[in-house]
Amino acid sequence: MDDDSAVRIAVVDNEIEAALLEEVLAENAIPHIMRCFHDAAYDGIFQTQKGWGCVMAPEEYRAQVEGVLHDMRVAMPAEEDEG
Repeated sequence: MDDDSAVRIAVVDNEIEAALLEEVLAENAIPHIMRCFHDAAYDGIFQTQKGWGCVMAPEEYRAQVEGVLHDMRVAMPAEEDEG
């Protein structure tokens, strides 16, 4: 799959979520590109504002990618503030 056929589907919150999502999409043969927002020149400072990165895929796979990501987020316990 090339970048020209891919559209931005969703922002990925962290590296773990990205790795899990990539694994599930690959297992289901869903074409995708995982793009990290890290910029070495700024030492990743923008990742705290924009998210870790994004997942891109052809538009016809939007519902499938969003569904997988939603199911992952529901299954993963949210980080709770302590204190």
